[in-house]
Amino acid sequence: MPFLKILLFYFLTGMVLLCPCSLYAAEPIPIVVTLPVLKSLVEKVGGRYVTVSSLITGLESEHTYTPRPSDVIAVKNAKMLVKVGLGLDIWLDSLIKNADRPNLLTVTTSKGVPLIKGNPHIWLDPEMAKIMTRHITKGLSKIDPARQKEYQNNEATFALALDKLTAEMIVKVKGVQNPKIITHHPAWPYFAKRFGFIIAGEIQPQVGSEPSAKRMVELTQLIRRAEIGVVLSEPQLNPKMPVILAEETGAQIVILSPMPVAHTHTEDYLDFIRYNVETLVYTLVSVKK
Repeated sequence: MPFLKILLFYFLTGMVLLCPCSLYAAEPIPIVVTLPVLKSLVEKVGGRYVTVSSLITGLESEHTYTPRPSDVIAVKNAKMLVKVGLGLDIWLDSLIKNADRPNLLTVTTSKGVPLIKGNPHIWLDPEMAKIMTRHITKGLSKIDPARQKEYQNNEATFALALDKLTAEMIVKVKGVQNPKIITHHPAWPYFAKRFGFIIAGEIQPQVGSEPSAKRMVELTQLIRRAEIGVVLSEPQLNPKMPVILAEETGAQIVILSPMPVAHTHTEDYLDFIRYNVETLVYTLVSVKK
């Protein structure tokens, strides 16, 4: 009997030496994404098998971002790059060129997404996030085919969580008597359409262009006429015009980010959607009529 134990010991030792993978897990796959919302989506699918870095932190405007030297290094070391597309991250091409990674697997998550007037902020609708996540699953399965089934299972689990959250948030918005809002710029159509908010007007039709005096007067009149109680501002944009509207009309300002940000603890996509819906609902309900 002792002889058999000794023999078994040497046999197992030999197997470990021949296959060190049994002792050590593979290094996580380095993934680079353009936006923090994509970081969360990749982590939902990849789990412990990926390490994800976002080029934008969430406090910059995705429209005017200028890549840093550290971004070049991140792209140079990445196994996969994930972007939205739709002209939102056009600065990415020069970054890939500077990193000398012309053959880097790049996943464009907006493919096949039904667009609202070409608006690129698709991730604010959980249904669109499902499509985006599907592209991520395909990308990860391409570079790591051994775990394809696990990635697909993670995607399916996340889709169920999205359905549950969406249904819950729609019910909350239905309790709002007047769901009309004024937004800072056109980041919110997908979000509003999915959950039942009504965007009555926008301060800046395009980022970087200040509204005219005529537009501000028209918005002021609209807010008073439609009894709109909330102006939605964004931390990435200058708050001057939303503040002016609020002071002129008595509407309340609510500051929400169209991207997950650390200071609101919304790095996780589900937390991000829940926070934005619940904060907006709370403000709309509590605003003075």
